[in-house]
Amino acid sequence: ESLPPPAFLSQIVLPVGISFYTFQSMSYSIDLYRGDARPARSFVEFACYVSMFPQLVAGPIARYAAIADQLQSRPHTQEGFVIGLTRFNFGFGKKILLANPMGQIADLCFEAGGGSLSMVAAWIGVLAYALQIYFDFSAYSDMALGLGRMLGFRFAENFDSPYKSASLTEFWHRWHISLSTFLRD
Repeated sequence: ESLPPPAFLSQIVLPVGISFYTFQSMSYSIDLYRGDARPARSFVEFACYVSMFPQLVAGPIARYAAIADQLQSRPHTQEGFVIGLTRFNFGFGKKILLANPMGQIADLCFEAGGGSLSMVAAWIGVLAYALQIYFDFSAYSDMALGLGRMLGFRFAENFDSPYKSASLTEFWHRWHISLSTFLRD
């Protein structure tokens, strides 16, 4: 029997997206160490990079070297805003119309329990869950890319049809591209 955590631990508030703050800070340090980027001109520029709103919670992981210049200057156009809004809405639609229903199907299948879960229902559940996690992650990335574009930023694509992959290695390279690139580097 495990003991409950001390009461004060439940009062600690952690920032939303703490893993992305960590990835952003590490990316900054790594890019400087490798000579891929120059240091931020000010603490405010560094803080803007680390806490970049559009992609903070769900990615993609934007390397400092890739967007340092955009922190200084980027185009703000009606066309870019409309493209960004369209991409955001596409991602939002993907989340609401595809990811959420796939999650409901997966939940229904897996709530049946081991004794009453048929093989067909189990496979439907597995397929629905696989589609749910893809549509969830890619939808959030689409929304982040759209928000970024609305603000003039251009982030790298984060998914490239991973379920079309011919191998596990290819799948990993197409799934959450910014994370696999970050880990590789």
